[in-house]
Amino acid sequence: MAIIAIVGAGVMGTAITFPVADNGHEVRLVGTHLDDDIILSCLERRIHPRLRRSIHERVQPFYHTDIPTAVAGADVVLLGVNSRGVHWVAEAVGPYLEPGQIVMMITKGLESSPDGRLQILPDVIRENLPAAIRDQVHYAAVGGPSIAGELAARRHTSVVFVSREVEVAERLRSLFSTPYYHIWTSTDIIGVEVCVAMKNPYALAVGLAAGVLERQSPDVANAHMHNYAAAIFAQGLAETAILVEKLGGGRETVFSLPGAGDLYVTTQGGRNSRMGRLLGKGMAYSDAVEEMPGETIEGVDAVVSVMPAVEAMIQRGEIAPDALPLLRELHRIVTRNAQIEFDFNSFFSRLPFNPPPAGQ
Repeated sequence: MAIIAIVGAGVMGTAITFPVADNGHEVRLVGTHLDDDIILSCLERRIHPRLRRSIHERVQPFYHTDIPTAVAGADVVLLGVNSRGVHWVAEAVGPYLEPGQIVMMITKGLESSPDGRLQILPDVIRENLPAAIRDQVHYAAVGGPSIAGELAARRHTSVVFVSREVEVAERLRSLFSTPYYHIWTSTDIIGVEVCVAMKNPYALAVGLAAGVLERQSPDVANAHMHNYAAAIFAQGLAETAILVEKLGGGRETVFSLPGAGDLYVTTQGGRNSRMGRLLGKGMAYSDAVEEMPGETIEGVDAVVSVMPAVEAMIQRGEIAPDALPLLRELHRIVTRNAQIEFDFNSFFSRLPFNPPPAGQ
């Protein structure tokens, strides 16, 4: 039996307790300083209020003040905070990590470093851990289409566990794999992490189509905007591939579970899609935020986090200025309250297609 400590009691951090608990392991679910109400409900009622289901009998809830106890002796310390909490969790957990432990991330995101580099979050975590422990633990992450409510309901879910160390990814697969939680392993940590981070802004972009449709006059034959959304979906994958390759990841990852798979499932609903719909209706971002109070829109956070490094990469000649038109338009929309003005003819400029004549 292994001990799995999960820091972050949100829906995904809690959902991933189900397969590992079903496998008979000890699971410690630790809330952040923002999760006290969730942990209280889990302790008193054994119900997670956001997942709206009972937690597994093998799951032991802890408040964030009990992090030292929860992490002690754990085989795996899984970090399930949102992208804004990465530095906090490194500071909160770092002093209590032990040599040989696996630090595993389900948090999605990228960061621009002060020197203009684009960093994946496992590397951000490593840099922010105490120097004495950062090279004494192992690092891993999860990528792929995984809606928390479906995983908690034990619906078939297929993901990729990734680590630069093959044996670490295989060890994790042995702990988490169940008849409903299907796991492939990879060493392409850059490819997986870039894909799962960029799926959020590009899912938001796909969601714009629903709002744009609402602004249109009713069509006599009830035509939709699926063509519009599909072009944005494809351009999002093309831009993700550019970033993956520039950072040294594998292009094939983009067209597998962490890339196409995760982008697809994220477009089917959730906060990013809802934000996209509001913006597509013509609402300024500052007003759309007011319609979703208290919600973290990871797609917006990713755009804002990534663009400084993208601009630096363009200045260094690593990326062509016209290579990421969709990402740059998203940045303009969310930072300048701009209206949507996609130039579809600018899409796919890095692919072997001839662009259409102007005006088509």
